[in-house]
Amino acid sequence: MTSFRSFSRLALAALMLSAGTVRAAADDDSPAVMVDDFSYLDTSGEPSDQTAVHQRRLEAFIAALRRDVAADARLRLVSPACGASCPAADAPPAARLHMAADAGAGVVITGGVQKLSTLVQWARASAIEVASNRVLFDKIFTFRGDSDEAWERAEMFVSRQVRDALATPQPIRLALLPFELDDTSAGAALGETETDRKELQAATDAVRQLLEQSGRYRLVDAAAAVTPGQPLRDCEACEANIARGLGAQQSLLGIVRRIGRTEYIIGFRVRQADTGAPVAVGDSGLRLGANYSWGRGAVRLVRERLLDNGGSER
Repeated sequence: MTSFRSFSRLALAALMLSAGTVRAAADDDSPAVMVDDFSYLDTSGEPSDQTAVHQRRLEAFIAALRRDVAADARLRLVSPACGASCPAADAPPAARLHMAADAGAGVVITGGVQKLSTLVQWARASAIEVASNRVLFDKIFTFRGDSDEAWERAEMFVSRQVRDALATPQPIRLALLPFELDDTSAGAALGETETDRKELQAATDAVRQLLEQSGRYRLVDAAAAVTPGQPLRDCEACEANIARGLGAQQSLLGIVRRIGRTEYIIGFRVRQADTGAPVAVGDSGLRLGANYSWGRGAVRLVRERLLDNGGSER
């Protein structure tokens, strides 16, 4: 008897075959998704022939999945335009993958359902990146019952899981404000030195690189919008006003508080541009080191307290 796992491996391996030259998906922020036909396998051993009923339920399952993808604002459903000339469902996998590429799909959702017994069925859903043949999602679901209602419940659950896995959050437009020095040391009366300004810029640049690499933010350079000699750290509304004026959704201001010549604290705060409400704050605690270490400390703090905490550290 054919096992579901071997059946699924065959389906997945088929989609993972190289498709040769593949056209890239259309330029769009939301993933272009094609929902391919699913297969069905009945290994329950039941004496009655339920082929027609299962085919109807499978078609309803796929149709509902396509509707869900089309209705999901995070995704973009695409369909083959080849019509009657489209490769058949049992055509070689490379042909089906080419069909997806020609439709402009960046991702193909495929899979199958297997009936194990009267009450137990398995569904496997896979999502394959067309250009690279990379598996983005692959999961086996178990659902009980073989009724229209059971299939509908299964589709809702599978659909939500697959769509959540494929949906890529849009980067937050973030106005990165230059790091500021709050000097409370005994030598504060001497003012900022050229070396201080150099290291503050280095800290800002290091954090900018970290945020860009994270993919979570789309940075808006706010340096030109800041008035020299007018620090923002004591003007909470100013940060939001600058960010809002630049079309950003949030602002990030970093502050180096110098306690002594080799003692400092690094902090940052992220605010919502439309309301000025704090989104995230971070404080390194007392650190030891010369000003050339500010950049390393800033990167570590932002990584640990902002990026690793989902951008909501409070």
